[in-house]
Amino acid sequence: MAQIAKILIVDDNPKFLQDALPMYGYEVIVASDGLQALKILSKTDMKKDPIDLVLLDVMMPNMNGWDTLKAIRNSDKTKYLPIIMLTAVNEEQKMVSGLKIGADDYVVKPFILPNLLARIEAVLRRSTWQKESAHTQDLTFCSDEPVESLTTREIEVLTLVAKGANNQTIAEELFVKEVTVKTHLNSIFKKLKVSNRTQAVLLAMQMNLIKQ
Repeated sequence: MAQIAKILIVDDNPKFLQDALPMYGYEVIVASDGLQALKILSKTDMKKDPIDLVLLDVMMPNMNGWDTLKAIRNSDKTKYLPIIMLTAVNEEQKMVSGLKIGADDYVVKPFILPNLLARIEAVLRRSTWQKESAHTQDLTFCSDEPVESLTTREIEVLTLVAKGANNQTIAEELFVKEVTVKTHLNSIFKKLKVSNRTQAVLLAMQMNLIKQ
């Protein structure tokens, strides 16, 4: 991500994540239970210094994860805040209930750190695209001029961009040089009349050129 993401860890035993996540470039804030988490969120300026993601444990004293999740979703200030639930309870029905209440993802303890990191990145990426989408909703129809068709190779490049791949990874995947990938991207931006990768992906999805 372009800037450091801030993660609120809500867990009565947060030491592992509190120590590990900063090593991977994340800023962390810790709350020991749901009540403390809600206090932190109520005092946070979500526009100037937002919290980007909540890692929410289910089993906690004072206020459990389910009630905390409901409270976050019921607040206009935080109802769209990305939330990943953490629990040792591996029960499918409870997972489904959590997702229905509004969790973005669900990780069962004990988890493997790379798996959690991948899920964090995926949720943050989706959240970023959703925010960008608010500024590009009218992008498809902003002009009466037809959008020039993309080549098969350009669609392949854009599909990999949508999956979060950087230029080097795309080059390796398509067996081309990195400079070739940059050339394709410049052509894509010009044809779609956009200025960056996120706008290109969003517009391509709106036009059904690539699938989400």
